[in-house]
Amino acid sequence: MQNILNIIKKFIPRKIFSFFQPIYHYLMILVGAIIYRFPSKNIYVVGITGTKGKSTTTEIMNSIFEAAGYKTALSNTIRFKVGDESKPNKYKMSMPGRFFMQKFIHQAVKDDCTHAIIEMTSEGSKQFRHKFIDLDAFIFTNLSPEHIESHGSYEKYREAKLSIADNLSNKTKENTILVANEDDIESELFLEKNADKKITYSLSDAKPFKADNSGIEIRFNKTTFYSKLNGEFNIYNILAAATLADELGIPHETIKKGIENLDEVKGRVQKVNAGQEFDVIVDYAHTADSLEKLYKAFPDKKKVCVLGNTGGGRDKWKRPEMAKIADKYCEEIILTNEDPYDEDPEKIIKEMSSAISESKKPIHEIMDRRIAINTAIKRASKIGKDSVVLISGKGTDPYIMEANNKKTPWSDFEVTKEEINKIIKK
Repeated sequence: MQNILNIIKKFIPRKIFSFFQPIYHYLMILVGAIIYRFPSKNIYVVGITGTKGKSTTTEIMNSIFEAAGYKTALSNTIRFKVGDESKPNKYKMSMPGRFFMQKFIHQAVKDDCTHAIIEMTSEGSKQFRHKFIDLDAFIFTNLSPEHIESHGSYEKYREAKLSIADNLSNKTKENTILVANEDDIESELFLEKNADKKITYSLSDAKPFKADNSGIEIRFNKTTFYSKLNGEFNIYNILAAATLADELGIPHETIKKGIENLDEVKGRVQKVNAGQEFDVIVDYAHTADSLEKLYKAFPDKKKVCVLGNTGGGRDKWKRPEMAKIADKYCEEIILTNEDPYDEDPEKIIKEMSSAISESKKPIHEIMDRRIAINTAIKRASKIGKDSVVLISGKGTDPYIMEANNKKTPWSDFEVTKEEINKIIKK
């Protein structure tokens, strides 16, 4: 279907195609809902949105629900899970089209799942993929500039996120709950949306807390929670899930168990252990803010950073910003290929390197991502156990997206593990 649309684009004037595109997307979603008989009416649905932390929060929420004995379905950027069956998300989109979301929820109902947790995005909202998904609960994590070129402005991006919360305003669900991050300035707009119960969470709810390389410890409603996840930003993700679980009456010991059961979130500050003496981390960080928070999560380590190009044809403004952040925190910087799409990848790298041209730190431009990762590991091995390799940008993305719709199968985690083994064996 996508190939057909790409062909049609070549023959239809852009303005006409753009005019009919929203109608097409809406009709596709409506038809899908009708075919699968509006399945969200028959299952407890939690929708989670924000700029950062969506996937991690869905995974924490899922782990808590599982600890409570619920049979769950989970849809996020990382994977699709229904009951005991889980498969990686290889669509390079969190909310696939072509009836996918309605079919996913239908399958969850068919398999007797009691709860569905869904990561909901602005791009999905833009194409109406959130429509006809009646929510019981909604979590807002945070908001910062992202997908600006796609939406046209930050305001339109924010509006796309806000429209997802409108799914709480339905006639089929009672006792709807809205949970919002009080520390984010945009939470006020989300809290204006209709819901039977509105709750906020804040970093102050977790004090005293500790977040270091060994994990996280927080105090929540007189219960101490431990997590193997890293970074202060993950405290927010834990609080988001715990706040909703608490409101649903799940016992604190069960919430604690669910949080502690989650050893890692794939592609999110994920450690690669292959016998090396230093830390190697794979992370999805693809905004300036998330990249800085990733680097801050390892304050006492000498950072060797593999930095991609934030994706061709989108949010070009981020490139120099992310390069400057790398310059601020990293001991060495390796700029490499990520997802150039139809842009010249070398041109993208030059845009980043020019932002740190005055730096006296070692800066390497290595277009082959595998060689870039190998180089980073070798550089860190010379520094020793006080170093950390931080490979950002792709997380669990299954492909490198290149010109003319070429998709090269890829896994940052597996490639990194392979390269560590090569170096150690030598």
